[in-house]
Amino acid sequence: MGIEVVVEGLTKSFGRQNIWQDVSLTLPAGEVSVMLGPSGTGKTVFLKSIIGLLKPEQGRVLINGVDMVNSPERDIYETRKLFGLMFQDGALFGSMSLFDNIAFPLREHTRKKESEIRRIVMERIDIVGLLGAEGKLPGEISGGMRKRAGLARALVLDPQIILCDEPDSGLDPVRTAYLSQLLIDLNAQIDATMLIVTHNLDIAATVPDNMGMLFCRNLVTFGPREVLLTSDLPVVSQFLAGRREGPIGMSEEKDAAELAAERSLGPAPAGPRTVVPQLEPSPGLPVRQGALRRRERVHAMMGQLPDAARAAIMRSYTPTVGGARP
Repeated sequence: MGIEVVVEGLTKSFGRQNIWQDVSLTLPAGEVSVMLGPSGTGKTVFLKSIIGLLKPEQGRVLINGVDMVNSPERDIYETRKLFGLMFQDGALFGSMSLFDNIAFPLREHTRKKESEIRRIVMERIDIVGLLGAEGKLPGEISGGMRKRAGLARALVLDPQIILCDEPDSGLDPVRTAYLSQLLIDLNAQIDATMLIVTHNLDIAATVPDNMGMLFCRNLVTFGPREVLLTSDLPVVSQFLAGRREGPIGMSEEKDAAELAAERSLGPAPAGPRTVVPQLEPSPGLPVRQGALRRRERVHAMMGQLPDAARAAIMRSYTPTVGGARP
């Protein structure tokens, strides 16, 4: 089972530029979470801060009692072994075969025999659907296959926490749909805590149990997916609808004059409020344990949720023709 990640009061700057401030949230154990945000809002910086590769100026990231910001380096290094990290571009070595790329963490961080390494690597290659391609170089395969190879490499050390940095970048909508299903299937199989950083609305709408959004140096919201997907906050509505009208501009936030000019033209059109069903594991795979835990957790907090989110949750858990939703 995955491990809970508790983020408290995290603040990060580069020089005089404040990236985000006072970010607090909890990634529930074994659940899939997504962090949204316009380009340039520090989503990748947030991932690197969680794993201890960047040092925030304030706050804590607690994992199994270890603070990834302030604990001794040896404790941070050991805790980092609980993570699997999938980079934007796959970050594969161009001169190595896919097999050797995926085997690299095992050869670097363990003393396993080559026969054991081969067994583990081929299992992971099978999970991500790359059997038969293990001898190819990264330059000989598609971008979607490189993404899956990067995911396989993130899995070889049996991580309990998986961080995915824009796994959809460079993929067409069909490949993105396959990747979304793969992430859900993976969670069903290994029950790891997962955080996916993206600005892809298809992934955001169908994959996560929980969603958050970074904008204007703050965490706008984080919680059950229905809270963000039904939110009437202007920045959330604009982002989910992909509109030009709203507080998000080309650099990040619009200035007061631009917002005033928009308001003079009347209200912006409302975005879609329909919450589409979350993806289910593929046939033959086990029920996601994270989804079962999430259901209990969300039911316990129903009284604290906005009306629209509460209604969407109730609809999602209402039995339908052909069987009950999980």
